[in-house]
Amino acid sequence: MDTRILAAARGDRPADLIFRRARVVNVFTAEIEAADVAVAAGVVVGLGSGYDAETIVDLDGAYLAPSWIDAHVHIESSMVTPAQFARAVVPRGTTTVVVDPHEIANVHGAQGIDYMLAASADLPLDVQVQIPSCVPATDMGTAGAELPAEALAPFRDRNRVLGLAEVMNYPGVIYGDPGVHAKLRAFSGRPIDGHAPGVRGRALNAYVASGPRTDHECTDPDEATEKLRRGLWVFFREATNARNLDALLPALTDGTAHRICLCTDDRQPADLLDQGGIDAMLRRVVAAGVDPIVALRLATANPAQCHGLTDRGAIAPGRRADLCVLEELGGFRPREVYAAGRRVAVQGRLVTALPDPVPAPAPRVEIDLEPSRLRVPAEGTRLRVIRAVPDQLITGHEVWSPSVREHHAVADPERDLAKLAVAERHGRTGGVGLGFVTGLGLARGALAGTVAHDHHNLIMAGADDVSMVTAARAVAAVGGGLAVAVGHDVLARLPLPVGGLMSEAPIEQVRSEFDALLEAARDLGCSVHDPFMALSFLALEVIPSLKLTDQGLVDVDAFAPVPLWVG
Repeated sequence: MDTRILAAARGDRPADLIFRRARVVNVFTAEIEAADVAVAAGVVVGLGSGYDAETIVDLDGAYLAPSWIDAHVHIESSMVTPAQFARAVVPRGTTTVVVDPHEIANVHGAQGIDYMLAASADLPLDVQVQIPSCVPATDMGTAGAELPAEALAPFRDRNRVLGLAEVMNYPGVIYGDPGVHAKLRAFSGRPIDGHAPGVRGRALNAYVASGPRTDHECTDPDEATEKLRRGLWVFFREATNARNLDALLPALTDGTAHRICLCTDDRQPADLLDQGGIDAMLRRVVAAGVDPIVALRLATANPAQCHGLTDRGAIAPGRRADLCVLEELGGFRPREVYAAGRRVAVQGRLVTALPDPVPAPAPRVEIDLEPSRLRVPAEGTRLRVIRAVPDQLITGHEVWSPSVREHHAVADPERDLAKLAVAERHGRTGGVGLGFVTGLGLARGALAGTVAHDHHNLIMAGADDVSMVTAARAVAAVGGGLAVAVGHDVLARLPLPVGGLMSEAPIEQVRSEFDALLEAARDLGCSVHDPFMALSFLALEVIPSLKLTDQGLVDVDAFAPVPLWVG
């Protein structure tokens, strides 16, 4: 123990900082305390009167609350590097995030994890890392790397590494896949995040018994309640394309509130800048009638306890001085934000310098694509179609009669039927998976991007093959990113050269360029909130029900490849 902390706690020496006349939000006892709060060496040393300090902040009755912890997030989905992500979330009150860098790890392997650890160091945001468990997610998609248990184990003892990230191969967990269970054993005794969409009953028992202790994939309160009963921490998620918070709130009761956390998972720049992240979720929870202090626990004490971060999540002696000054409690709009006792944001703006960027891995987008490679010969009278579900990661699995032209199945915009393609872009196989999707509303042209969870191959959806290839080539030309095209014309493009996932540009610039992409996509008829986020999850073969990878269609319910044509 730092002797300065003990001396300041006893009152034998001045603290570094005191908040006078604070209304302290106590998440342990669900009450508001009128007290001064003393801080030394970045931690709270005492509450009460009689303390002195070099710096005094008179709060004049404003609330002092612990700042928020995002229980599970992929920074890569913000399309900016960790420093720019911090610029978006810290002024809104988030000072700790528990991240899973499996997006960039699926592109660059261990080098990608090293990059994220280096790029997230020395920020006003404390980035705690769960080591990716699913690189690749399954053997039904081709990622840019493979990280078995022996490649993950050395990360256990790295600074800011907590444990093992979401174990997405839930059939592998349930049925004892040796490789999956080797990873679970390698991180035994450390926090292990789960990922078990729709898993119930005996299968859930087997999953929980194997070691995962959290889940963020619930879509209805009954599923959430069952998982809570079986001992999992349940994370309520409100992402850009997976909006589950409102549906899950009935599972929040007096008996379950101590086992629920909030997380944003995947959130794009416009949502972060306009709506917020955890702060927006807190406001939604309170608007639903939940007591503000109970709501605050979901983003402070609960995630701290869940992840073993016992040095934060509350205002108490020995806890990090990660604090928010609030004019009113239920709005969760910080007037000031402190990270480890240092003021880092004022009135919604970061007021501390960010470190220089660290070198990123070289871009990796290798494709050889011609329109002829996207042709689908008509081999039957019924084909499988993915149905995109608004505001969800799950998809439908439908069977349609094809639209046929010159002996080939083609997109049919009048029926809201777009062609879908996933091209391996890591230079490993060069394979292209082909399928069809409904629910995007695409009337003409095409979308393409190298954000395609979790293998992050190049995914395209379009009304015609030429537009799809044009969009794909536009993305490849800038080392990865997103594009909209019609025919041979590129209408909009967002370069994401860091792993084909992120930009080093300011988040406001990325947001502006992304807004132009969304406008172009909507001009083509796309009706979903974020067609690129929706598109990216059509490739994730661990979320039910039907998905497409570079290897072809995957029936996730059966957890097996299936042919495009039925019968």
